[in-house]
Amino acid sequence: MNINNGVASTPPPPTTSRLRILLSIPDVERAAFISPETHAALNQLGEVTAIAPAQLQSLEAFAAAAAGTDIFITAWGFPRLDAEHLAAAPNLKCVVHAASSLHALVSDAFWAAGIPISQAGAAMAPAVAELSLTFTLSLLRRVHQLDHSLRSGTNWDDARTVPRAREISCARIGVVGASRTGRRYIDACRALGAEVRVYDPYLLKGDPLAASSTTLHGLMANSDVLAIHAPATSETVGLIGAAELALMPDGAAFVNTARSTIVDMEALYKEVHSGRIDAALDVFDAEPLPVDDPWRSLPNVLLTPHLGGATVDSRRRAGGIVVDELRRFISGRPLEHALTRTDLERMG
Repeated sequence: MNINNGVASTPPPPTTSRLRILLSIPDVERAAFISPETHAALNQLGEVTAIAPAQLQSLEAFAAAAAGTDIFITAWGFPRLDAEHLAAAPNLKCVVHAASSLHALVSDAFWAAGIPISQAGAAMAPAVAELSLTFTLSLLRRVHQLDHSLRSGTNWDDARTVPRAREISCARIGVVGASRTGRRYIDACRALGAEVRVYDPYLLKGDPLAASSTTLHGLMANSDVLAIHAPATSETVGLIGAAELALMPDGAAFVNTARSTIVDMEALYKEVHSGRIDAALDVFDAEPLPVDDPWRSLPNVLLTPHLGGATVDSRRRAGGIVVDELRRFISGRPLEHALTRTDLERMG
């Protein structure tokens, strides 16, 4: 699929000669994405050269690797495909991004060039949704507080005095963002009997979630657990501030496995520090999270180091998507996970 100014079209037939593929995934992650079976499949599709993004940071090194290359398989840290880098890759016909966000990779020059691009973000949705569900269940059952009490030396009887736990089947779950991940999370919560409402201004009337739609303030005020699954865009930066957080019921829980920019983290900290609400976070304004960051000392939070989408299974799925997309491209079929510039404006 060719992309030009946000308009998708049928890709030109690829050359009949053996394609040259540059596989550029950080060394620490390459084996997770590209299993021996996946690598064998790629070798059947073309001549594969693996070079880590860290080795392509100078334009000279990039040009040496990109010269004559037809396809880029990229991930975090790959050089931005601006005019200079595109000029150094005159044979480039397609890009498949093994990770999710493309914002750091593409440029105005890239979109103007009309090069098809695809990403494997769909592979991460089940993993992130599952972590969000794990957070939800843990907060409702007060696992984080009970664990902290016992580990910190609180005596048995005092440890049992935390607010009584809730069951998800009797809980009101609010979801900000009907994204791929948000929908997986909603399905999982409903399967366990939860009442779920959603806020997403882009929901269409015919969408299955439309009947569950509500306002942001209505969602904040009527949720036992609020889960963030919106993308980080100019529209969502600071979407949830002090005024919105103040609407949450006492004893409610806040879950964020999306992006920290969606919420005023200072305002959230004040609410959690007061003990009025609990939180579970996989994303932060400062990453890595400093060892002396005040979030680390709160007993009523669950913290994970931005690994929501990083499971054995999600990485294998991503590698499978890469192979499937290249097969589609080589056979002249539309890419299943292609993105246009317009798509990217509403994605994180």
